[in-house]
Amino acid sequence: MYMAATTGQGRGFTTFLVGLTLACVGIAYYSAGFGKLVLVVGVIIFAVSLFGFLKIKPLEGKPAMKASPTSMKLVGAALAALGWGITLFGMHVTDGTTGRIVLALVGIGVSLSGMIFVLPAAFNKNAIWKA
Repeated sequence: MYMAATTGQGRGFTTFLVGLTLACVGIAYYSAGFGKLVLVVGVIIFAVSLFGFLKIKPLEGKPAMKASPTSMKLVGAALAALGWGITLFGMHVTDGTTGRIVLALVGIGVSLSGMIFVLPAAFNKNAIWKA
């Protein structure tokens, strides 16, 4: 769970969650009469939270770690997304249960390789304890 370092960050995160939740409820009940209003209110609260985050950002100070390589982060995120894509689209590729299980396991394996091997390596490249 996220733990805010300051009250401003905690307030911003709470506003973000409330706005996002209301926007999702508004999308789910869009055809109902109140859904459009809830969606608009949720998007407005969500936008307010994003502007609050931008206001807090300069107060955080200098980060403790140097920037890690963006390309490795993108590769890790792409592997995680590709794994989900293999799993989801594998359902449409084959009709047999065995084929679906195999594609799901391959997709899970690709996602986990991105999350367990590539992303931690990208973020730990310039870790504080390696200085």
